Amino acid sequence: MTGENAGRFEGRVAVVTGASSGLGQSVAQLLTAGGARVFGVGRDEERLKATLNGPESGWLAADLADPATGDAVVRACTERFGGVDILVNAAGAHGMRHTGTLTDEEWQRDLAVNLSAPFFLSRAALPSLLERGGCIVNVSSVAGLEGQAYSAGYCAAKHGLIGLTRAMALEFDSRGIRINAVCPGGMTTPMVQSFTFPEDPDYTLIMKVAAARGLMDPVQVANVIAFLCSDEASAVHGAIYTVDNGKMSL
Repeated sequence: MTGENAGRFEGRVAVVTGASSGLGQSVAQLLTAGGARVFGVGRDEERLKATLNGPESGWLAADLADPATGDAVVRACTERFGGVDILVNAAGAHGMRHTGTLTDEEWQRDLAVNLSAPFFLSRAALPSLLERGGCIVNVSSVAGLEGQAYSAGYCAAKHGLIGLTRAMALEFDSRGIRINAVCPGGMTTPMVQSFTFPEDPDYTLIMKVAAARGLMDPVQVANVIAFLCSDEASAVHGAIYTVDNGKMSL
């Protein structure tokens, strides 16, 4: 972050999920560099500590698939920093599986992490966000805008997250908070780099998700999220930003 942007989040408190790696980690680092006090959430406590190692940072190691995590995160952040101004729902989980063999547990986890967790966190944070004039940025995916093979649960959840974003933006249109979403394409994150493919996949279908310009660095998407969290985006509400290296233009 350049010096001219170094103080744009001064005095604000941000909750960032998935902060231990990938996109969430990049967002946490950008907001911290901009002066925010960042409370990170993830499953790897050691990596959370390494990312959020300043005196004005905090973290909670937790599984976002647990419905109780939303309330626990907001409570812990409020006890430490007094409230929440920014909520970035960046955590995600994606495994490729044949739809016909997708288990109940796999389906439920896809929905729990990618859709239910952002809802529970948003619901828990709303009183503070409304009081402080805050904002929410939900991280959906290009899979929330189109179909992707072997990704039924993930696509369903990410489509649902766009619907949740729009519904909340309309409901709270005149309440002083902003709610937006970003839809990233493929990034060089641990989740993407550790993909496992289903047995006997059709790679022609799998390659349909790729952008001709290749994978993005997570910081390229994090920069857009930081913009949406800032006063520079004061007129942006209910928007769905596609950040995909041109994938959806093909």
